[in-house]
Amino acid sequence: MKPAIEQLLPGFQKQEVQTKDVRFAVMTGGKGLPVLLLHGYPETMAAWHRVAPELAPFYSVVVSDLPGYGRSRVTSNPVDAGSKRHMAASLVELMHALDHPDKVLGLVSVTVVPTPEMWEGTSKAFGMGAWHWFMLAQPEPLPEMLLSGNPHFMIDTTLQKMAHGLDKLDPLALADYREAFESAEVRHWICEDYRAGAGLDEADDLADRAARRRIHAPVLVFWEEGRRYGGGREPLDIWADWATNVEGEGLAGGHLLPETAAGPYWFGSSRFFMKLLPVHQLWNSNIFVRVRFDLI
Repeated sequence: MKPAIEQLLPGFQKQEVQTKDVRFAVMTGGKGLPVLLLHGYPETMAAWHRVAPELAPFYSVVVSDLPGYGRSRVTSNPVDAGSKRHMAASLVELMHALDHPDKVLGLVSVTVVPTPEMWEGTSKAFGMGAWHWFMLAQPEPLPEMLLSGNPHFMIDTTLQKMAHGLDKLDPLALADYREAFESAEVRHWICEDYRAGAGLDEADDLADRAARRRIHAPVLVFWEEGRRYGGGREPLDIWADWATNVEGEGLAGGHLLPETAAGPYWFGSSRFFMKLLPVHQLWNSNIFVRVRFDLI
């Protein structure tokens, strides 16, 4: 039987790509303007199984496990290996290796805001609901030891809350998440990710804010419908402080929107992608918007 990820992404090519510090596990499919899809905690690239096949007829879709997550392995260990900027540098190397060397045309942010906004807006409610932010950021080896006690229970408890029920997730995707989380190496790099979020990432973002550096590429933001952040702020208002061109909407479905709200996500992101194309390229690209009602 094929591995779960190959069943979830039929027609995609499975690859391993070595960069300076990371051996990336990647699935690629389609052709056209490149779209890089990145999952979050505690998932793998399987998070995109409902979206990637719908984008592939119109775009070159690259679906990757983040460094240290899933089947991607960190092969060297610089001090900042877990930081988002180091991850980003490795991902740029990945896209170059896959013959997609051009600049970033746009960013789609899914249920996240810049890290300092999370820490500055923290509250009792945030601490009780997103307790993993605090636990996983503790110095090694405390969180690694705590996670090792019952990894299956930990990931199921986390996904149950994020998805509003494990039944909302495809059984093959859930099996892929569970299998990855059984690895002590994966759990360690997840902790490194969160330790960076409480250290290097926050410091880097604060330095950008102090220097008034902002994202100039267009940004599309999706957030959990009804979600507010510290001080009751709207996600779009927060992102407007960090980027010059922001749009977005809230979607029902909890934290894992590419799985629980795949149709609205696909429709909104497709409209956004088309805005990024020059008119002549759009005309020649045979790209059009279609709605998959079975996804909504």
